[in-house]
Amino acid sequence: MRTLHLYLLRQVAATLAVTIAVFTTLLLLGSVLKEVLELLTSQTATAGLALKAVGLLIPFVLAFSLPMALLTATLLVFGRLSADQELTAVRAGGISLVVWVAPVLFLALLMSALCGWFNMEVAPRCRAAFTDLRDSIVRQVGSRLIAEERFVDIGNNLTLYAREVRGMKLHEVLVYGMTNRIENGSTNLVRNLDIWAADGEIEAQPDGGETLVLHQLQGLILTEGEWRTVAYEKYTEPLPRRSANRAETKVSDMTFRQLLALRQERKEAGQALTPVEVQMHRQVSFSFACIGFTLVGIPLGIRAHRRETNAGVAIALLLVLVYYSFLIVAQALDARPEWRPQFIVWLPNFLFQGIGGWLLWRANQRV
Repeated sequence: MRTLHLYLLRQVAATLAVTIAVFTTLLLLGSVLKEVLELLTSQTATAGLALKAVGLLIPFVLAFSLPMALLTATLLVFGRLSADQELTAVRAGGISLVVWVAPVLFLALLMSALCGWFNMEVAPRCRAAFTDLRDSIVRQVGSRLIAEERFVDIGNNLTLYAREVRGMKLHEVLVYGMTNRIENGSTNLVRNLDIWAADGEIEAQPDGGETLVLHQLQGLILTEGEWRTVAYEKYTEPLPRRSANRAETKVSDMTFRQLLALRQERKEAGQALTPVEVQMHRQVSFSFACIGFTLVGIPLGIRAHRRETNAGVAIALLLVLVYYSFLIVAQALDARPEWRPQFIVWLPNFLFQGIGGWLLWRANQRV
């Protein structure tokens, strides 16, 4: 029996390692394209900072990829074992299917504990650290991403274009402005400023504000309906203030302990508790996804009776979509406490574990 258990664990573990790598890479690629590349376009994020940002995103992505990888690995392994008649051979030896898969169920429990740690502690902290890193990079360029040869809205109806950006230094700068003009009873947006400067920089002020400074400026300004030439040795434009730090950590970026503290604060202040409770229940309930996915994956893999990888992956993606649909609904209803959205996140666990347990029992009777 020990030999069979070790054989099954090796099969599942080997496939699990591959599926974790695949799903983590795919999910991480989406996050990198969405957030990290945006920082790289600012010309202020070095390769080291970009790698650090990616490293902070990995634990956040793992919280989602681990359950998906375990489900896919279970479907693939038991589909192959069924197709190769290995399950029939085990059953012929008088070994119960439930007894044989016990190590896999224990592995699912360990994975659930690991996912709980990621969901409730590691992933939120890494996500918050990534947000801090992103904000610190953004603040280095006038509280917004200013990239080379890119038009950027700097507030006050002004748009800036710089041919070169080197940290806080700007070269060959173009600034144009727009204003509202009322003509024949209607309001139209018209251009009222067009200036050019050889160089400039963004200066930090003692009060935490920032100012755009341009040198050797020349251009045109619209005054009383007429364009007039302007030329200044130095021109300054205050930039809209942006907080140096996040005003408040997002609920989705909080650890379970932080959520407990926030819930107590809101309760004492008489504020809505549902959004916080939904996040708390989501962190805990999603940790049990590995158990439900494993209970469903084993009998479905046996029923599929297929060696093909694409079939197992397709079934896994469909099941994941069903599971996540409950979480999406709960998040959408977090402002509707009468619907009890904090309990909706538990429904997929009860559904998957109940159906999975029943299917596993049926498979044990048939194999």
